[in-house]
Amino acid sequence: MLENIQRFFSEYDPKALHVKREYAVLIPIIMVNGFPHILYEVRSQHISQPGDTSFPGGKVEPGESYQNAAVRETTEELQIPEDLIQVIGEMDFIVQNNTIIHSFIGEIKGIDIKDIVWNEEVAEVYTVPIRYFMENEPDYYSVEMKMNYPADFPYDRIPNGKNYKFRNAKNQIAFYNLEDHYLWGFTASLTQRFISLVKKYDLLDK
Repeated sequence: MLENIQRFFSEYDPKALHVKREYAVLIPIIMVNGFPHILYEVRSQHISQPGDTSFPGGKVEPGESYQNAAVRETTEELQIPEDLIQVIGEMDFIVQNNTIIHSFIGEIKGIDIKDIVWNEEVAEVYTVPIRYFMENEPDYYSVEMKMNYPADFPYDRIPNGKNYKFRNAKNQIAFYNLEDHYLWGFTASLTQRFISLVKKYDLLDK
């Protein structure tokens, strides 16, 4: 009686519930004057969150792998050939507000930073030495996200009704102190995670 259920779930690929959007970004490493830097984009005025710092990336298309999405978006935004991008591996991902952001570490090879000519989604690109982040931790600010329940919310269907002990979500938002650019939010969080792994496992060549 349970054979179909057993067969199905023995091969089932679990997914996060309630996710409506999936994105993939590349955390690009590029050598500048012989030292490894992280490359960032400043978002242009023609797209959402103009002026923010972000990694190359975007929405995962139907049937597309997360890694392919990250690479495709990088080639489009930085207008560089795919063979200049060496994907090193996948890092941790962010889940928030019905959205997942997958991240990949990659090296941009065979091109100088000054020779990159980005597309209209990008206002400029800049780099920061990995060493800078290893010596400078981000600041964190706590934000509480309160649930706003509609007037017709069925309190009569839950224990204690309006007195139910709902939990508000609390987020820690990271900010890095850079002189000329804004580096905060998801981009800062992914940067911090990458740097924490580099430091923890001593991954940077001396």
